Amino acid sequence: MCPVRNRPPILLAAALLCAAGCASLRTDKSHYAGMDRMLERADYPAAIARIESAREKAYTQKDRVVYYLDMGMLYHWNGDYARSNELLEKAERGIEENFTRSLSRSASSLILNDNVLAYAGEDYEDVYLNAFKALNYLALGQTDEAFVEVRRIDQKLAQLESRNARVARKLSEAEEAGREFVPGKSCFQQSAFGRYLGLLLYRNEGKWDDTRIDRDYIGKAWKLQPDIYTFPEPDLTPALQRLPATKARLNIVAFSGLAPDKKASTFYIHTEEELVVLAGTSENYLGKQDLDGLSVIPWPGVAAGYHFKIQLPYMERHPSAVERIEVVVAGGPQALLEPLESLENAAIETFGIRKPLIYLKTVTRAVSKGLASEQAKQQMTENMDGGMAFFTRLAADLMVDQTENADLRVSRFFPAKASIAEIHLDEGSYDIAINYYGRGGNLLRSDMRTGVRVVAGELHLLESALLN
Repeated sequence: MCPVRNRPPILLAAALLCAAGCASLRTDKSHYAGMDRMLERADYPAAIARIESAREKAYTQKDRVVYYLDMGMLYHWNGDYARSNELLEKAERGIEENFTRSLSRSASSLILNDNVLAYAGEDYEDVYLNAFKALNYLALGQTDEAFVEVRRIDQKLAQLESRNARVARKLSEAEEAGREFVPGKSCFQQSAFGRYLGLLLYRNEGKWDDTRIDRDYIGKAWKLQPDIYTFPEPDLTPALQRLPATKARLNIVAFSGLAPDKKASTFYIHTEEELVVLAGTSENYLGKQDLDGLSVIPWPGVAAGYHFKIQLPYMERHPSAVERIEVVVAGGPQALLEPLESLENAAIETFGIRKPLIYLKTVTRAVSKGLASEQAKQQMTENMDGGMAFFTRLAADLMVDQTENADLRVSRFFPAKASIAEIHLDEGSYDIAINYYGRGGNLLRSDMRTGVRVVAGELHLLESALLN
């Protein structure tokens, strides 16, 4: 093979640019194009077909958890509850397996872009998939199984901080780790929606003490988690009322909007003698999770004058057109649904726990690779003329930049909000409309249900959604 110095500069640059392109690891989201319109029309079969057709191209083996979450949620919205649970169960198993595997690789993954690792799910996905499994089981009439899923929500929330602390400890053991990794803090310990499902199940069994306990936990969620529950607490007085023997309860839960998507922000860092300096980056990215010392990091052995680019993922809210939701019973009462859960707030809150880990890991990897690249460039260009050296340095810089794309994987079809209402009716069959309104009282959609039968003493949960 010819020595590098004898290759034409433009061919060498082209070869290195090709390598840079091949090494690029971007999250592919092209298969989601036009999906918002399908969801707005509630055309779930079309959305399912789109995802299925993209399975081999957009969802590689390392992205299978995203595929199972996407399809599990779409089948839920389409009313195929058994199939939804099959897929959400695979997602849950995959999250646990990939998390366990990632712990064993954490000490080495500081030098690996997160995109190359099997996706272990966001914490909010891991929590709320159990809520939708519970809804699936309720729709299938399997209340015991629904109870299991509700309890899993509580268990996962109780383990949230310790789970991320385990990741931080493993990352701190990595050879490249220049300082201790510390996860952020989270106040998310109670899910009002999970507790509400428990309330309905306990009440259905006549366990009024347990019903009141879950009602009290919902109240604590508002008191202790103000960053998640930023709206008025719903009035759950009707939920604790004892009804006459001839009266039936109809509970409505309506989902609206879409949970946040992941986007990438680009930041720049530079080095001073024995220091890595991140001007403004730490405060801008970490927000309330800012930790002392992450803006100026001691870095033994590093020289001054290096400059590197990094990408960091963040959660961006998906705007929703839905302003209020109303349920109307033909010939009977109507009620305004009250917000119960902000899945989007929970998503952003739980992502904040991981932000310091993502931040420091990305900086460590970028500086390590950047310094290695600088050394390699010096060796490669030592005997080159000016033109050849310029193209070689340019291509090497592009290669490093292209391999530092942020990991933007996240499931697409969780809702942003859950709202509830409870109506007391005489036993019988009713035509019911769940109306979604936008700004200025504009009717966006009327979800009509005919012949809804309610029986005293039984659990009737009517679910609706406008993912817009």
